[in-house]
Amino acid sequence: MINDNVKTLLKELPANVTLVAAAKARTPAEILQAAEAGIQVVGENYVQEAEEAYRAVGHRVRWHFIGQLQKNKVQKAVKIFDMIETVDSFELAEEIEKRAGRAARIMNVLIEINSGREPQKAGVLPEEAEELIRKIARLQNIHIKGLMTMGPFTGDPEDARPYFIETRKLFEKIKAAGIPRVEMEFLSMGMTNSYQVAIEEGANIVRIGTKIFGER
Repeated sequence: MINDNVKTLLKELPANVTLVAAAKARTPAEILQAAEAGIQVVGENYVQEAEEAYRAVGHRVRWHFIGQLQKNKVQKAVKIFDMIETVDSFELAEEIEKRAGRAARIMNVLIEINSGREPQKAGVLPEEAEELIRKIARLQNIHIKGLMTMGPFTGDPEDARPYFIETRKLFEKIKAAGIPRVEMEFLSMGMTNSYQVAIEEGANIVRIGTKIFGER
């Protein structure tokens, strides 16, 4: 099933869109199947799960962190992940800066935008994003590569469109600002129920779990 799902998705997606297999609560064996079917990027929500999967799958794929990263997990995260998609505060960025420096690496990150302005959700508010990005851009071991948003969880994918549009407009604004050491390359939006709308609105990374692995 996983093999067929991956192949179908890869055929469907435009060439410029990166498919991230959202592997929350999936076994290393399932992730390995996805990698063997053609998945090149795996997204993990928890560092502990990622460590287990990384031991099984290793460098066959690139690893993106797509959950809420706790500061006490950053040291392990910078050793596993190629990109952290969910940076939403200067405090978290400072910790990544410190740990990446000690590991002698530059950490690629996306800035997470709380496009729905939901108090219970992570992410920086759209109107506060540019100030945060300018501040983080001064750090030496972090490379800002774009934006990420979740958007509110609803049944109708069309309900997510306004949030994707707002995040894309912010992406374009930041790109036009030409902030030193900021490269607006990736716009990560959309999951299993909303990825098609997200692509229509400019996403070039989509994070898909259920449509690859089936229901948890």
